[in-house]
Amino acid sequence: MLKYLEPLDWLPTAEDLPESDEKPVDSELQRLLADLLRNMLAGIFKGRTDWFFGIDMGVYYSPDEPAIAPDGFLSIGVKSVKTKGLRTSYVLWEDDGVIPQFILEVVSKSYRGEYTTKKDLYQNLGVLYYVVYNPIRRRKNTLEVYRLVQGQYVPVIGNPVWMPEIGLGIGKDEYTHQDRDREWLFWYNEKGDRYLTPDEQIDEKQQQVQQAKQQAKLIQEELDQEKVRSQKFADRLHQLGINLDEL
Repeated sequence: MLKYLEPLDWLPTAEDLPESDEKPVDSELQRLLADLLRNMLAGIFKGRTDWFFGIDMGVYYSPDEPAIAPDGFLSIGVKSVKTKGLRTSYVLWEDDGVIPQFILEVVSKSYRGEYTTKKDLYQNLGVLYYVVYNPIRRRKNTLEVYRLVQGQYVPVIGNPVWMPEIGLGIGKDEYTHQDRDREWLFWYNEKGDRYLTPDEQIDEKQQQVQQAKQQAKLIQEELDQEKVRSQKFADRLHQLGINLDEL
């Protein structure tokens, strides 16, 4: 958490600042990966109002420095919705100095400082987890997770990697998302189980509804069969001259 010497009333507001670093997202994958993670969070954190996940949004950490715009970042302990107009940028001094605990950078065809300048900046800011996804790698791991330990980033090995301070794990797996069959990033629980995507949640609910309908149909069929058996029994007694109403 950062503290600012200037009175907050003297600092620029989100409305006064540009919305991003004005650098376009140069890869379709960057947007899709971040969108998937954010949409999954909406289900995982359903009912919670203390988190925010930004995508290619300007993050202002100092009134004297330009914004940074990670491909994705997660802050826990801030209001999910600050105003009716929603956030135009993430301004630390308007969010009690809460630094994003998780930042994701996706490497495109050309490096943009993911392993140098950006890494150093996030480390100096105190971002707890810095994640680099490099889909073009062939020999090295495509997913790298760094944890801040005594002011220095230390790589965390594993897939997925559990992040206890956030209450989430981050990992990768093969999946078909929006008709694109490839490796994607996902959130995981503490046991290492992958959380369902929104599409999987919809499919699961549809299956549950279908199973409930099938179960109801079987029950109705059993009731109908029992009704037929009861009628046959009553007809047989009637043939024998036995009236159930007189018994």
